[in-house]
Parts: sequence; C-alpha cells; structure tokens
Amino acid sequence: MKGFALFRMPYARECTMMAGAVREYPSLSSLSGQQGFVVAPFAVSDEEPVLLIQPDETGGVFPDLPLQPIGDFCSSDRRADYHIDFCNFHSHLLNGDFQKLVLSRSVDIASVERTMPVELFRRACDSYPRMFISLVYTPQSGLWLASTPETLLSGEGDQWQTMALAGTVAWQDHVAWGDKNLQEQRYVATYITRQLELFTSDFTENGPYTARAGHLAHLRSDFRFTLNDRASVGELLRVLHPTPAVCGLPKEKAFRFILDNEHHGRSYYSGFMGPFGLRGQTHLFVTLRCMQLFSDAYRLYAGGGLLTDSDEEQEWQETETKLDTMRRILKTQ
Repeated sequence: MKGFALFRMPYARECTMMAGAVREYPSLSSLSGQQGFVVAPFAVSDEEPVLLIQPDETGGVFPDLPLQPIGDFCSSDRRADYHIDFCNFHSHLLNGDFQKLVLSRSVDIASVERTMPVELFRRACDSYPRMFISLVYTPQSGLWLASTPETLLSGEGDQWQTMALAGTVAWQDHVAWGDKNLQEQRYVATYITRQLELFTSDFTENGPYTARAGHLAHLRSDFRFTLNDRASVGELLRVLHPTPAVCGLPKEKAFRFILDNEHHGRSYYSGFMGPFGLRGQTHLFVTLRCMQLFSDAYRLYAGGGLLTDSDEEQEWQETETKLDTMRRILKTQ
C-alpha cells in the first residue's frame, strides 16, 4: 500500500497531492540527502519509525483508505488521568529536576456520521488560512489530519528558517502576555539559539511577537540562518527535535520522563511532517493541532508547557482550547 499526502502551505490558495512508496528510517539523521514527504513521530522507535513518502504521482484524488477501528477507544475519566500526570510533572518542576515539562493528552470522539477525510481537510483549509494543513496516510502511521502554526525547519539552498513558538492565550486584538508565557517562550528561543550555534555563526533572531493561529495567539521568534553544508540537514533535525516547545528542559531528561510518565502514547503527535528536499525546498512543520482518523472514531491531541508556577485548571483549559481547533473541524463542541 502506498502513502499519500495532501497538503496546503500557510496562506497558499493551492493544495498539493502526492502518492508513492513509503520508506522507513531509524533516525532523523538518516534523512540527509533524501527527498519526499516526511512523517516523523515524537519518539522514533521500531514501532513508530521516521517515514518518507517518495512521490511517483502528483495530482489526482485522495483514495479510499483501509482505516482500522480505533480498538482501544478510551471512555475513562481523562480529567482524572490529567490530574495524576499534572501532579507528577509539577512536583518534579518544584523539586528543580526540570526547568520546563510539556504535558499532553488525547481525547477520543466517536464518529456517528462518517465525514470524508477530504471534506475535513477542506474545512481546515477554509478555517485556518495561516496554518499548514495536511492530510497524510501511510500504512505504518495510519491517517492524520493536522493544522499547525509551527515551522520546525524550512529552506532551500543555504538559506534556512526555524522558529520558537510557545505561550498560548485566546486571540484578541490586544494580547497581554504574563511572565509564565514570556519565560516559556524564552526557554525555547534560547534552546534553538544554542543548537544553531553548533551549525552556523550566521543567524538572526526576530521577536518575540504575537502570532495568531486560528482562535489562539502564541509568542513567536523567527530565526534565519545560513547552512552551507546541506548534507547536515538530518543532523540539524536530530538536535532540534523535539524542541522544548513540545518536550521540556533539560531536553534529553525531559524526553525520557515524558515517555515514561504520560498516560497516553503521543505517536506522531508532536512529531513533524512536510515536504523534504522536493524541488530543492524543505518545509517541515511540528504536528501540533492534529488528530488520527480511524474507521469509527477520531483521536485528538493537545498539550501545554508546565513551569513551576503553572496552575492545573488553567493548563487543563489551555488543552481544551487547543483541542477546539480540531473539534471545530468535526463540528463537535
């Protein structure tokens, strides 16, 4: 079975469709020199490898796909699970084990009347013109719909860009940012700066500034840099992903803690996807506002960054607001 990707770049009016064989890679570094559409998980493993759709077709119609039933539909009390996780994560922050931890969760919604995936993609494109919209299927990952505001890595030739995106509030004309959001965003920006210094001395940072993403607002800093050795792009991805925006600090310690302690598996949520090296261009986006589509249900994902002064109810409400990005596509509130 081939893989398929239907996607629309931010602010674009046209969509791109591609299909082709799917190759698996054991690491992000292995992507250097490759071309295709990347689908990468939060944590690379034998069960959830880095995937690359190598296009042999463009255009056409998104096909009917052999979607499986959700199987482990969760009807348990997700609020209780979140409470347990928050207390655990927050206690380690208060103890000084971490500067930041990102806590995520998922919610399952039964599909009473099945909506065609392409219709959901169209709704996302209409609703979120500023975001990267993608509908992607591989036999290994299943079918995912994403509507994400965050670029992980973009560029062509020796000119590249990335961003630090953190902090979340409801969008309004005049956004007031508190200390917690400002600190969270600075953690991410500082981390990216240190990683870029391993590859180049020629980079600039612009920000932070307020960026709109649908009904939400985030703090964003843009980084532009020169990368003379394009063969090192895979290695740059390895050190950037996952950024503290989806993981925490210290990175490796936070990464292992999340894998060992979150109530759910993230799968390809908070990984990244996008065209890689196609026509000389790369546009990779963090898989944030997203859901996995099954034959009988949808699994939606969201998360938020925790610091020492985080409040559980506020953090829970932030994830609820983020889940609304996909709920609105499903027209389910």
